[in-house]
Amino acid sequence: MVVEPKVKGFICITAHPKGCGEHVRRQIEYVKSQKQEGKRNPKKVLVIGASTGYGLASRISAAFGFGAATLGVSFEKEASGKRTATPGYYNTKAFEQYAQEEGLYAASINGDAFSDGIKEETIKKIREELGQVDMVVYSLAAPRRTDRDGTVYTSVIKTTGSDYTNKTLDLQKNEITKVTVPAATGQEELATIKVMGGEDWAEWIRQLAAAGVLADHAITVAYSYIGPKITHPIYFNGTIGSAKKDVEKTAKLLCEEFSEIDLRAYVSVNKGLVTQASSAIPIVPLYMCLLYKVMKEKGLHEGCIEQMQRLFSERLTLDTVPVDEEGRIRMDDYEMRPDVQEAVKAAWDAVTTENLVQYADVDGYFEDFYHMFGFHYDNVDYSQDVEI
Repeated sequence: MVVEPKVKGFICITAHPKGCGEHVRRQIEYVKSQKQEGKRNPKKVLVIGASTGYGLASRISAAFGFGAATLGVSFEKEASGKRTATPGYYNTKAFEQYAQEEGLYAASINGDAFSDGIKEETIKKIREELGQVDMVVYSLAAPRRTDRDGTVYTSVIKTTGSDYTNKTLDLQKNEITKVTVPAATGQEELATIKVMGGEDWAEWIRQLAAAGVLADHAITVAYSYIGPKITHPIYFNGTIGSAKKDVEKTAKLLCEEFSEIDLRAYVSVNKGLVTQASSAIPIVPLYMCLLYKVMKEKGLHEGCIEQMQRLFSERLTLDTVPVDEEGRIRMDDYEMRPDVQEAVKAAWDAVTTENLVQYADVDGYFEDFYHMFGFHYDNVDYSQDVEI
């Protein structure tokens, strides 16, 4: 069938198989074009949340940058009738094909990473096919979690304390409007921590270690975001921020708990980018459009793959990993440069619907958005029938 983009709200409900393959191929080619500088290179890597965004870029960086065997865990849907598969499904298939062509081990498990069943299946596969893993990347982005007792926790994108009103960008109308983000209840904040906090990351590490499939001196990393003061009420000081602070506590806890095997657990604070998760957050898309324009003008812009290639090459694989005073890896170093943030703040204050093109890279935002779903690649013929 001919597959075209169909956008509803902040999500595209179709994905293009060949376009997703091109999305993966370009990231692989970028990594292969870069000089890898690591000293403690990963050999066997488990990526939890491996099919899109930073998780996919991590898997590509480990495999095609360092020749690592990779096992990916993600929850994706296959095609059904006229409904395409999810982009992560096509990304994973493409990644496996490219890895196989290069003689790299690449296996994937499709299912709910929160569940004990998927953890057990993953452990069994590691034991039988890899023996142990020396790196675990935790890049899970899910809206809800079913706990062992059957309780379903749903995350919310809200402030904490009091409601927050500020500018936002209506991406469907290209208009600057006002949005009020309500404050979360205590229960909503706790539920968000349950879904997006560090509890499941710790559970993965504990089960891997107990099963003997986590190597001594292993590294594990989870991803976070801090951002500027403009977005703090909705992010850093909101429900998502509460969850990310829990992730930071978990990193320190894991280092202490598994000190006997010299486990090194890190949180990498990454740059703000268009992902399926970030596009759903009010206020953030406007900030992203302003940030994109400023960083591109300064020659500092990075996408997921540039960020992860730099994380693996210049941070995680060094003998001494550079961190800030809180022990965090700061991959948002370019974004948070004073000159960048001053320019973004000035643009934020000045931008209106009428001068949007002057201050905001809306086209760049949408280009990244459509690329996530395999669309808008100039070397893919979208008028042709494709097997979904």
